[in-house]
Amino acid sequence: MIWSPWKAYFEANARRPLPQVEAPALPQPQRVALARSLARFQLGEAGEGRIAHQIDQVFLPGVDADYRAALKLFVREEGRHARILGLMVSALGGRLLARSWTERFFVVGRRLLGVRFKLLVLLVAEVIGISFYGLLAAALPPGPLTAALEQMCADEEQHLRFHAQFFFTQQATPVAYLLLRLAWWPLGTCAALAVLLDHRHTLAALDVRLTAAGARLWARVTQAGRAMRAAPSRPAIVAAKRPIRPNA
Repeated sequence: MIWSPWKAYFEANARRPLPQVEAPALPQPQRVALARSLARFQLGEAGEGRIAHQIDQVFLPGVDADYRAALKLFVREEGRHARILGLMVSALGGRLLARSWTERFFVVGRRLLGVRFKLLVLLVAEVIGISFYGLLAAALPPGPLTAALEQMCADEEQHLRFHAQFFFTQQATPVAYLLLRLAWWPLGTCAALAVLLDHRHTLAALDVRLTAAGARLWARVTQAGRAMRAAPSRPAIVAAKRPIRPNA
């Protein structure tokens, strides 16, 4: 029964309209850099569909029909994020990407081992999304695009808790759980360093210090590592934010 509230949460989120996205008034170098970074994240958010099919063939502790349904709804929500990011890139005058080296990094990670490792990589992606969307929202002027980033950041907070709760259930298989815990730290560290390297020009253009961004990422990696071994007091479901005015 632990997954039925998550299923209901994702079902409620799926009924939200897409937010309105308008580019803020920014100098051209900032617009170009921001569009480039958002296009890279758009590529990553759009590439997680395979696990929605694989989970039907998996029998692990904690995995039941509600979890499978919730995971599929999570993947749909990530697809929604990809659509929002695509709107942002277009509004900023940028172009979507067919591939990037950081996207390949996450793809290779997801395909390297079994489903549990793929879910670990998805947890890393949530940590990166929370941190980077939050950094951008704090650096940009208020407006529809910033509000949409904040909404996605709130979604990613819940995704992190959803995946962390899954890994808590994996303590029923001690060896596998230990290996996942050991893998978390090098994986999270490498992902954080890769994102800092890939988006350093955007951070500089928005006057975000690389050290501050690194500290934020590492704090989130640490928080997620702790969450994997701490049972939530409840299913961690919070009310979704009021929908942002939809696109016409």
